Amino acid sequence: MENKGSDEVEKLKTKFLSVWHSVKYSWALKSKTSFSRNSPVLLLGKCYHFKAEDDDNHTEAGYESPDEDFIMGNVEGFRKDFASRIWLTYREEFPPLPGSSLTSDCGWGCMLRAGQMMLAQALILHFLGRDWTWSEALRLQPLDTETWTTTAAKRLVASLEASLQGSPRPSDHESSPIPQTQAAGSAEEADAHLKEMYHRNLVSWFGDTSTSQLGLHKLVWLGLTTGKRAGDWYGPAVVAHILKKAVENAMDPALAGISAYVSQDCTVYSADVIDSHRAPKAGQTSAERSDSPPLPQTNQPASASTLPDSRAVIILIPVRLGGEKTNPEYFEFTKSILSLEYCLGIIGGKPKQACYFVGFQDDSLIYMDPHYCQSFVDVSTSDFPLQSFHCPSPKKMPFSKMDPSCTIGFYSRSVQDYEKISQELSKVLQPSAKEKYPAFTFVQGHGRDYDLSAGLTPEKREWPFIRDPKRTVIAAGDFVLL
Repeated sequence: MENKGSDEVEKLKTKFLSVWHSVKYSWALKSKTSFSRNSPVLLLGKCYHFKAEDDDNHTEAGYESPDEDFIMGNVEGFRKDFASRIWLTYREEFPPLPGSSLTSDCGWGCMLRAGQMMLAQALILHFLGRDWTWSEALRLQPLDTETWTTTAAKRLVASLEASLQGSPRPSDHESSPIPQTQAAGSAEEADAHLKEMYHRNLVSWFGDTSTSQLGLHKLVWLGLTTGKRAGDWYGPAVVAHILKKAVENAMDPALAGISAYVSQDCTVYSADVIDSHRAPKAGQTSAERSDSPPLPQTNQPASASTLPDSRAVIILIPVRLGGEKTNPEYFEFTKSILSLEYCLGIIGGKPKQACYFVGFQDDSLIYMDPHYCQSFVDVSTSDFPLQSFHCPSPKKMPFSKMDPSCTIGFYSRSVQDYEKISQELSKVLQPSAKEKYPAFTFVQGHGRDYDLSAGLTPEKREWPFIRDPKRTVIAAGDFVLL
C-alpha cells in the first residue's frame, strides 16, 4: 500500500511539474530581432544582403517589422530560407517517455531538440537540397504574447483538472507511412509535390511517439545506454553519439541511404568516414535499400550516393572552443564554418541552455531556440499541421556568450564530396599566429590504427565516455580533462 501511495504522489508531482513548465516556457514575449542593412547575413552557407543598391540609410532593420523599406534588398529570401528550416521545440502531452512517466521535455530536453534540428537539416540536404524552401514559409504568423499566454492558461486549467481527475494520457500513435506520388499537371508541379511529401514525411520522423524514427522517445531510449534518463540534461557530445545511434537504428527504408559518424577526440579519421560512405547498414542488403522512394531532383551534383553501395554521411564533431568561455580566436573560425553550404550548423548555446546555431551577422550568431512549449502533434495523420515545426522569428546572440562546448555538423553526400570537404576544411582549420591548436583535425587512416581505446569494451570505446580509473578525472561539461 505504501508503494502504491508513493507512486501516486510521484505521478502527481510529475503532473504539477509539467503544468509549471507549460506556463514557464509558453510565456514567449514578442521581441524584435534587429539586423544591420550594411552587413551580409550568412545562413547555413547562403549569403543575404538586406541593403538595396540605392539605399544609403545606415539604420538597423527589425526583422518582425517588414515595412516597405525593410523589404528592400534580399530580406524576403532570408525570411523564407530561415522559416523553411525545421524547428523542433519543447512539447507536452505526448505519451510517456521510456523509463519514466514524463509527458513533456520542458526544462531539460533543449539539447536533444537542437540535435534533432541539426539532423533535420541533414535530411533536408539529403532529400531536398539546400535551395529548397517551404511554399508556406512567408505565411507563418509571428510568435505573439497574447496567443501563447492564452494557450498556456488553457493548458494550465486542463492539466490541473486532469491531475485531480486522473484522466488518461494520450495513446501512442503509429508513424506516418511514406506518401505515394500523385499525378501532377507538369514536371515542375510533380517535382514540387514530391518535395512537399518528403518535407511532411521528414517532419513525421521527429514526431513525439515511440514509433517515430528520430523522435524524442527514440533518443531518450538510446540515451539510457549512456546512463542518461528522461529529465537529465544532455550535452552536445552525448547528443552527437545518440544521433549517430538513432540514424543507424532507423528502420525506415528511406533512411537506409544515410549514416552518421562521430569524431574521436576532435579528430576525424578519413578512412572511417569513407567506410561509412561505402558500407551497407548491418542486416540490410542493396536489394532492401532499393525499396526506398527515389530522391527528388536537387541542386546537388550527381554523385555516388545514387548507387546501391554508397550512403551519405552526417559528420558530427564535438569540440571545445576554449576553457570556461569561448576563446575569441575561434570567432572567425565559427564564421567560416557557418559560411559553408554543407555545414549543418552547430548545437551548443549558453551554459545549460541549448540552441541551434545556423548563421551569423557581424559579431552575432543567428540561432533557432527550442525553448517554447508547444502541444503534442499527432504526426500519424496525413494532414497534420506543419506550422508549429517552422520558426517565423530568428534570434541573435553575441559570439562572446556562446558556450565553448558544442558539436559541429557537416553533410557529405559521397566519397568524392568528403574528399573535397576535408580539403576545404583543412584550409579553414589552419591555426593563426595566435592560435596554438585547430578546433579539430583530419587524419588519414582508421581510428583503430592509433590504438586510442585498446582493451576497452565496445560500449566504452565511444568518446567521450572513456574512463581510466587509474587516472584522476575532472569533468568539464561534456569533456573529460585528464
